[in-house]
Amino acid sequence: MPNHKSAEKRVRQRDKRHLRNRIALGSMRTAIYAARKAVDTGAANAQDVVKQAVALIDGAVTKGALKRKTASRYISRLTRRSA
Repeated sequence: MPNHKSAEKRVRQRDKRHLRNRIALGSMRTAIYAARKAVDTGAANAQDVVKQAVALIDGAVTKGALKRKTASRYISRLTRRSA
């Protein structure tokens, strides 16, 4: 348990960031999974699904949940797979 006012604030901030990161990363992983599945099965809307996944990956970077180079690697692998 925090003993100082500033420590209490840090706990509140940590919880907010943790929740924001979990939401961003979870939705990103789901989108990547759907995009891979769409590409592998040859779905008609595969390009749209990949585009949506790339947008969610970029959104995770914007929120600070993911590093830029990690996101770049994910995007690169996804686009190579869809080509």
